[in-house]
Amino acid sequence: MEPYGIGWAIDAMRDGLRVTRRGWNGPGQYLKLVVPAARRRNVSPGPQMTLPYIYITTVQGDQVPWLASQTDILATDWECVPE
Repeated sequence: MEPYGIGWAIDAMRDGLRVTRRGWNGPGQYLKLVVPAARRRNVSPGPQMTLPYIYITTVQGDQVPWLASQTDILATDWECVPE
């Protein structure tokens, strides 16, 4: 299989796909990019995300913001996850 790096993974997420790394040691983990709708007045109280962000779905099914490690940035084992 051709190696896919972080740039490919980011482009795939921009296209609406979910991505994962073969090197991650937990099954079912994946990343997805979220692009929030424009912030509107009186939608709901409290802070809302207004800029795009990436979240990870963990092995337990939780979703939390994700920050790449150096290992993730340099990895060439990125691939798409079927919906």
